[in-house]
Amino acid sequence: MAFQKPPGTQDFLPAATAKWQFVEGKARALCRSYNYREIRTPMFETTDLFKRGVGETTDIVEKEMYTFTDRGDRSITLRPEGTAGVVRAYVENKLYGEPDVGKLYYIGPMFRYERQQAGRYRQFHQFGVEALGSADPAIDAEVIALGLSFFHSIGLEDVRVEINSVGTPSVRAAFREKLLGFLEPMRETLCKDCQSRMDRNPLRVLDCKTDQKHFTDAPSILDSLDEECSTHFEAVKSYLEAMGIGYTINSRLVRGLDYYTHTAFEYKAEGIGAIDTVGGGGRYNGLVGEIGGPDQPGIGFGIGLERAVMLLESKNSGVEGLGRLDVYVVGLGSDAERETVRIVQQLREQGLAADRDYLGRKMKAQMKSADRYEARFTAILGEDELARGEIALKHMQSGEQRVVSLDKLADEIKQSISQ
Repeated sequence: MAFQKPPGTQDFLPAATAKWQFVEGKARALCRSYNYREIRTPMFETTDLFKRGVGETTDIVEKEMYTFTDRGDRSITLRPEGTAGVVRAYVENKLYGEPDVGKLYYIGPMFRYERQQAGRYRQFHQFGVEALGSADPAIDAEVIALGLSFFHSIGLEDVRVEINSVGTPSVRAAFREKLLGFLEPMRETLCKDCQSRMDRNPLRVLDCKTDQKHFTDAPSILDSLDEECSTHFEAVKSYLEAMGIGYTINSRLVRGLDYYTHTAFEYKAEGIGAIDTVGGGGRYNGLVGEIGGPDQPGIGFGIGLERAVMLLESKNSGVEGLGRLDVYVVGLGSDAERETVRIVQQLREQGLAADRDYLGRKMKAQMKSADRYEARFTAILGEDELARGEIALKHMQSGEQRVVSLDKLADEIKQSISQ
């Protein structure tokens, strides 16, 4: 072919989009129930926003960003994650002046230049939430619960939560020295990325997927927490327990971004290859100030929708039929065919998914088309039925067929679907 999609991207064909609409619809409904409001930010921002917000020593900034110079000689980056842009919008539009906690959510594409593997693409999609303006550990628990509820709402009951505290900058500075003392003797046995991280951000070494076997006896940051951090972490755990949410403490969970403080968490699942993380997040109490706003605390998560859809497919969840037609209308004879145009439009105005043939095919071919669209019913109109003001309604699964009044067709279909 002359043209193909770029590496690491996907075409979402009609057979797949029903699953995406299902997943996105569940996310939006859940956010309404938790009182989170949607925010939509640009798909590209100034590069410095991500350098300051995400951190210059992260893999995202060092290796993965799609960055270019625009015609105004400005350095622009396609967003690699959602939080920095949301916080920028929060500051720029002075949402911090509102009296309530800023509870926001987003759904949209992100971009990272990284190695392709199961569930990981260079253009991918995230569902994320951000709660800005509160340091209450109860909102940490709420955010964690919202993400877990999302997975449960789409039928993924096996997703589990791992949590940790990454402390404050001063706590991490003290822990850094302990960790370096542990890592230095094994420097030459670690991968090149770990060796580089040891000099710049040794906590990131614990996030390495290659060298985990070396870190079994690594010091735990939980042993270095001060009273403030310990109190906050204990409160988060107690709130999760009060909500009936199970969790596992993972003291090596540090996440891949520099802005996290206090609570960090990840959602884990089996069935998507070597990588089992399907989402995660944490608290970022210094990020609003770093981006130029007042000193406001925040917490949020990002969930990869590609991985959520892959999990659904692996479990044969049955969402494939969500895009099916309610009724396919067949006309037999020229007058009946003309009448099906009016009937189909009327059914659509009644809220039903309806279609008809536009290729002049015989009845047998039209019935095959109804099967391909997984229509619940076919409505078959002949010249005699038209003269009587009636139409034959066939239930495609059972094969049952009955004659109904044309002016009652929509009501008959809706009643049958509801039953």
